[in-house]
Amino acid sequence: MSSPAARALPTGAPPDEDLLEVTDLVKHFPITRGILRRTIGHVRAVDGVSFRIAPGETVGLVGESGSGKSTVARLVLRLLEPTSGSIRFAGREIAHLPAKELVPLRRRMSIVFQDPVSSFDPRMTVCSVITEPLEAQGISTGREARRRAGELLELVGLSAGDLDRYPHQFSGGQAQRIAIARALSTDPRLLVCDEAVSALDVSVQAQVLNLLRRLQAELDLAYLFIAHDLNVVRYVSDRVCVMYLGRIVEQGPADQLLADPRHPYTQSLAAAIAADPRSGVRRRRGVVRGETPSPSDPPPGCHFHPRCPYAFDRCTSVVPVPVAAGPGRTASCHLVGEARGA
Repeated sequence: MSSPAARALPTGAPPDEDLLEVTDLVKHFPITRGILRRTIGHVRAVDGVSFRIAPGETVGLVGESGSGKSTVARLVLRLLEPTSGSIRFAGREIAHLPAKELVPLRRRMSIVFQDPVSSFDPRMTVCSVITEPLEAQGISTGREARRRAGELLELVGLSAGDLDRYPHQFSGGQAQRIAIARALSTDPRLLVCDEAVSALDVSVQAQVLNLLRRLQAELDLAYLFIAHDLNVVRYVSDRVCVMYLGRIVEQGPADQLLADPRHPYTQSLAAAIAADPRSGVRRRRGVVRGETPSPSDPPPGCHFHPRCPYAFDRCTSVVPVPVAAGPGRTASCHLVGEARGA
């Protein structure tokens, strides 16, 4: 479907480099008040996030609502401007790249949203939905763009005969397939799936997840897969990053991290998974108490300490740094640090 030239990295980066490398990424939204819109504080939506994605790899980003997952997705795609930090895509720094220089790179990054129908213009046919990115990027127009749209529909399990229908005429699962076809239209290397299956029935979720895995194998795609369901994340991910209140608190290989979580927050998420004897996830620990604090007024020290059953004095004042928690794993927890130093 793609020529070798079309699949080449836009910067000529060596194939063994990480496709995406995020370092100390920060996004603070100002809180304003009054007629003069005076800044009185900030919402710390993303507060020093670092992770990487290799070509063809799936990294799951998981956490409760309000943890900052979707903000990370929009920062990576430069739909939001970062406050600080580094975003390297295909070997090139893009965190503060001018909009004009971002245009060719945008072909290689795309996103699938949670609610596909709301991301479509209801006045546009399926053909127009899929061909719009092709025309905007100057890739193809007219009959050639329509031919490409038909190929993409076939690729995601629909029919080229559906091109002249409207998105509202399809089921939720079919609409999400159309959204995936649109995301693939510019031949991306990185696909961000922002809660892409959470609104679907379980049986339809499985179909879409299997589709994404097939497409990854066929097109050599890398995924940043955002979800709150650990079972889903474990099924599709090579590695998992766990977010809490704007920070990544634990990351590592998916099977290892979810079978033996080290951070108390990850343990609480694992404990909430519905019983499944095949999952291999330990459930000795219970779900944590209390509500997530506001990102406009996060607790000092470890953000998780007000809800953590193991918190001690240092947790209330000292921010934990990531420490080794096993092969290829890190956890930002003073208890993990204590165990490592023992």
